Amino acid sequence: MTVAPTNKVQSMDTATLVLATMRRRGISGLPRNYELVYEALNASNPTLTKQFDALGRNPAQDDLDALGKKMFPHHFRAGVVEGAHDKISGELDGMLRLLKQEQSSMESYSKLLGEAYNRISSKSMASAEILNNVISVLTNATGDSMEKGKVVVEHMVERAREMEQVKLELDEYKRIANTDPLTRLSNRRAFDDVLANIYNEQRNAMYYALIVADIDHFKKFNDTFGHPVGDRVLGVVAAVMKSTLRKDVFVARTGGEEFAVILQGTSLEITMEIAERLRTAVESTPLRNQKTGVNYGPITLSLGVCMASDAESAEELYNKADVALYTAKHSGRNKSQLYKPELNQDFEKNWAIYKT
Repeated sequence: MTVAPTNKVQSMDTATLVLATMRRRGISGLPRNYELVYEALNASNPTLTKQFDALGRNPAQDDLDALGKKMFPHHFRAGVVEGAHDKISGELDGMLRLLKQEQSSMESYSKLLGEAYNRISSKSMASAEILNNVISVLTNATGDSMEKGKVVVEHMVERAREMEQVKLELDEYKRIANTDPLTRLSNRRAFDDVLANIYNEQRNAMYYALIVADIDHFKKFNDTFGHPVGDRVLGVVAAVMKSTLRKDVFVARTGGEEFAVILQGTSLEITMEIAERLRTAVESTPLRNQKTGVNYGPITLSLGVCMASDAESAEELYNKADVALYTAKHSGRNKSQLYKPELNQDFEKNWAIYKT
């Protein structure tokens, strides 16, 4: 079975096509799966498309993850982290060796002090001879210990600096790995992590909400005006979202023309108000070519909303918000739709026409 869509499916927008393929193939609605299916359907990577086809119906999640890690370089963060771990381990081993050397030096110095005490206590030596002998021994030992101690401190400081540099490199890697290069928003990996954290403590879930948004007729922008305009549409939507939402609100581009917003400490009423605010802000933002004056037409969003208290897990929350989004797009677009249980029946009924 191939991923080539039927004539009916060809007329669908990208988000609906991806969702339709995932439902037909029995693929779980995880954000990382959406990315994989989107890229496979995009056909820009024939090898990915071919290997995705080979997975067939109801592929195992391990097989999907293996293919994703193979095809997407940003999935290889383990190697970077392991390299940093090895470097830090090496620096710590070096510090331990220095400390052991310092301990050995201090033990030797302590031994010399003991010998000096024994000489001072000896009655067989003249007082002047004892003092000269002891002063000489202690002067040499003290000077040697101080010099070694200074070297140890210098080495410890240097290793601490190197470990701080490794930390900075890891922080920068994490920032890049979790950022969408086109919109500068968080990407799907970051979204996955934040979404999963909602249910780390079940009692906190009631204070969260998820909004998924999809650009209406995005394919038309690309087909009519070219991909540079399509990229500009994505940039405009991202900029409007960032300017409309508070700075502490998590917003991400989760794949293609789809975005997600995770709200904390919110109510149903406030969440719907925010969804509508995003929709109207995008709709009212003009998209024109500043040089030629060409108006590319309005950008509109369809949005699906689900409260975290209406789901038991991150996957369920995403799936329910996705069902609400699907309903918004198939009932006219350019609207916000709250998830309700009865939407499942309508979704399955409408979905039946796409089954093969």
